[in-house]
Amino acid sequence: MKVEDEAKFEQEAEHLMEQVHQKYGYDFRGYSRASLYRRIKRFVGNTGIESMEVLQQTVMADSYFFEGFLQEITVNVTEMFRDPSFFLSLRKNVLPILSTYPFIKIWDAGCSTGEELFSLAILLKEEGLLDRTKIYATDVNQKVLRQAKEGIFPAGNIAAYTSGYYASGGQQEFSEYYVSNYGSLKFKSYLIKNVVFYPHNLATDASFNEFHLILCRNVLIYFTHQLQERVFKLFDESMVDLGYLALGKKETLALSVLNSRYQLTDKNNRIYRKAG
Repeated sequence: MKVEDEAKFEQEAEHLMEQVHQKYGYDFRGYSRASLYRRIKRFVGNTGIESMEVLQQTVMADSYFFEGFLQEITVNVTEMFRDPSFFLSLRKNVLPILSTYPFIKIWDAGCSTGEELFSLAILLKEEGLLDRTKIYATDVNQKVLRQAKEGIFPAGNIAAYTSGYYASGGQQEFSEYYVSNYGSLKFKSYLIKNVVFYPHNLATDASFNEFHLILCRNVLIYFTHQLQERVFKLFDESMVDLGYLALGKKETLALSVLNSRYQLTDKNNRIYRKAG
């Protein structure tokens, strides 16, 4: 794209985001511009939209089309037991502490299509904690929330899922947790019987509970520093004293004004514990 066309594109993209905010309530002002522009361009290229003007008209007129657009520009890259060392650390270092509570509340913020959620549920099951744990699985995108609730994933990913499961300390035959059918894996519904699914926008929505563990991995890297700070404050308000916060490997509390309130308990896997 030529320089002069790039400037026009960015102006039109900003106008589109403002229209989306006004009509649908999604606020992307705190998202990294480079990443956001790149995903809009990819969506335009993949759908064959003729121009940004046509894209705006279609997004505003067709809510179903908007869902597809939203899924593209909100990053949903995930897999089961992603970074197995993280889940192994949860199993060895965090869940034994959480087991001392009579009832556990966990927030999986930005849960995407549910691979991380089911990974967490399997760990909780194997540690004997699933029945006394309530998990709140949230995402800005309602379409991916529906996918997460279904618990159906491509069978082509099974080798990577199985490898990640055992690397994270898996104790059973992984096949016990799903049924394979017609190229898909359907994970057993008892894993999410205590899960509440609902939409939540980290950029605009408020705290809604107090949690012992909050997971928000590989989401904040797409936010500006200002929005990251807003989210950290939200998490701080939503966490019990001595609760745990799990971030992605490229995310950190180090630059936050709240950093002094947390101890980095696992540097490699970005697991923090809130001061008492």
